[in-house]
Amino acid sequence: MAQRLAWVVVVAALVLGCGGKSSGADDQAPEPEPTLELPTAGIAGEPVAVYPVTLVTAAEELDWQPYLAIRREALDRADSIIGALLTERSPEVTWILPADLRRAAARAPGLLTNPDQMGTALLRAPGVERIPDPLRSQMRSLNGVAADRFSLVPTALIFTRTPDGRGQAELTLVMADVRTGLLPWRTVARGVGDDPWEALRVAFKTLTPGLP
Repeated sequence: MAQRLAWVVVVAALVLGCGGKSSGADDQAPEPEPTLELPTAGIAGEPVAVYPVTLVTAAEELDWQPYLAIRREALDRADSIIGALLTERSPEVTWILPADLRRAAARAPGLLTNPDQMGTALLRAPGVERIPDPLRSQMRSLNGVAADRFSLVPTALIFTRTPDGRGQAELTLVMADVRTGLLPWRTVARGVGDDPWEALRVAFKTLTPGLP
């Protein structure tokens, strides 16, 4: 009996030590990090490359597959919305948009990589603090002829379903310094809408608070 009691005490201690919790409010998912404002003050007047979106996906329960079924069209639509809002809401920066990057790469096909074929989606993970090779060398080469040291990279655009049944855009962005390879700024912009493009517009506007 004494041995059994001792075993129960040991098991209980292990459970508590591992953070065992009762069901309830503590089991709820943590609140997402707030969206950070686009850091344009430090790059005003500079040419900053805006890389194209390469990863777009949506939860099946949204039934938004018709909007995203043709992948190339969906990616181009996302690029167009992001580019238009950047130039409209942050004109203090000289944004070098994806179309400009593609043209620059096309002029030297053996030397420069098409930005649509780069692995920029790798940068979406929160733990990534430095651009891995060969992506870093690809971006550095392209920036060298099309922009300068900094790049704004939309690394992933994911659409999820909110508890009330609407769709939410989650746009992960990083600011990349191709000279040092560091990622000095990272955020996730979120917005709700009745279709993916409305949700994306709402999400992107959270990056420039204070504007309508």
